Amino acid sequence: MTKLRLAIVSTHPIQYYAPLFRALASNQDVVPCVFYTWSQSAAGRQFDPGFGGSVQWDIPLLDGYQYEFVDNVAKRPSSSHFRGIVNPSLISTIESWGAEAILIYGWSLSSHLRAMRHFKGKIPVFFRGDSTLLDHNSIWRNALRRAFLTWVYRHVDVAFAVGRNSADYFRWCGVPESRVVLAPHSVDNERFTDLSGASDAQAALWREQLGIPTHALVLLFAAKFISKKDPLLLLDAFFGTADDVHLVFVGSGPLESELRGRAAGRNNIHFMPMQNQRAMPAVYRLGDVFVLPSRSETWGLAMNEAMASGRCVIAGSKVGGARDLIDPGTNGWVFESGQRDDLRRALRLARTVGSAALRRMGLAARLSIADWSTDVAAKKIAESLTRFRRPGQVAPYRRRGPRAS
Repeated sequence: MTKLRLAIVSTHPIQYYAPLFRALASNQDVVPCVFYTWSQSAAGRQFDPGFGGSVQWDIPLLDGYQYEFVDNVAKRPSSSHFRGIVNPSLISTIESWGAEAILIYGWSLSSHLRAMRHFKGKIPVFFRGDSTLLDHNSIWRNALRRAFLTWVYRHVDVAFAVGRNSADYFRWCGVPESRVVLAPHSVDNERFTDLSGASDAQAALWREQLGIPTHALVLLFAAKFISKKDPLLLLDAFFGTADDVHLVFVGSGPLESELRGRAAGRNNIHFMPMQNQRAMPAVYRLGDVFVLPSRSETWGLAMNEAMASGRCVIAGSKVGGARDLIDPGTNGWVFESGQRDDLRRALRLARTVGSAALRRMGLAARLSIADWSTDVAAKKIAESLTRFRRPGQVAPYRRRGPRAS
């Protein structure tokens, strides 16, 4: 049987998805081509309101797999609203390429939903998403939401869940159990290892420059300074811990001025600007414990990165990935999202167990995250694709080569 030609529909190159696309491209059963629908992102630099400026990542996001940017004619191009992605040529482009199956990331964009509806019943339609049921709505709103989502997911043959909360969501939306497949949310774990010791050395240098004693316990927050991430809750909780513990904020965003103002005069609270991707393995090694206090987070891939860097994690209960990744007391702790006193309890636990125990927990975190890798996710996706492929199936459309690779 020839390799299955898989069209992947995604908005723009994302640092978390590119490693998975490369892993799929190296799979012996699949030939993927990614069709990017936000063509305005082809230049590589995008405005990110969370960071308060334009961002261009310093790692390759288009290497190792076939891709094509499809013209987006939206009047206000964006991946944040339904009419921000409008690609009149998307369907014909995918058909011309000769797709035998399609994998779509996100339905709440005009062209993505249109592609789901068009290809349903023609070729297998796969979907990957990380939505959860962690954010509660009113009974009536939930009923309306469920009815609409049940209609949406009728156009999907297989839903790839990224974890248990994601799987619960798909089942709630009416996707049969047999059509929900776990393809774990992941990062490029290998990029966060430090075989050379360079990241440890950089982290040690940063600590020295910040004036943090060598053996001090350091809590790390590295994310956008936005309400959803709740850095202010972390700051409030930290005020109740011991003076010999240090807190480092790495990032930027609209809450930065308030954070700095409230932390003024405290010698054990430090700030660093947002760092690009190549620096992140060193950033995570700045802290002994990584803290993700988000009040709402579908997954929280920063946890994966911190754990792959050998750091234990404290995360809020509404961080979607905490349920799968954190084994309380073994590789981290979970607190009730939005509850300052419960977060303070977790911070005090980290101080109480001591540096040696935290290092052991960091090692446990690194070992446990090994199963949440891009290779595992790619394997799960490829296996599901080949199982769903009909015997003797051939591409129903005329094939052509990708315009870019």
